[in-house]
Amino acid sequence: MKSKFEAMSREELRGYITKHREDEKAFQIYLDRAIAEPGEVYPAPQTIDDLSNFSELLANNRRNKELKSK
Repeated sequence: MKSKFEAMSREELRGYITKHREDEKAFQIYLDRAIAEPGEVYPAPQTIDDLSNFSELLANNRRNKELKSK
């Protein structure tokens, strides 16, 4: 039988652990999911200019990722 935490979406679980920081079981389930689910990987800035334009580079990277998935 699934616990109530396992039935929650990741966003719901995050909201729960934000309000109930003492709940170790919920926090552990959240960590397990965060580790198991692949996250987004962004290329590191190569130059100072890249760093100063990081928000633009990030937006371009997300757009390219969306185009590739279509």
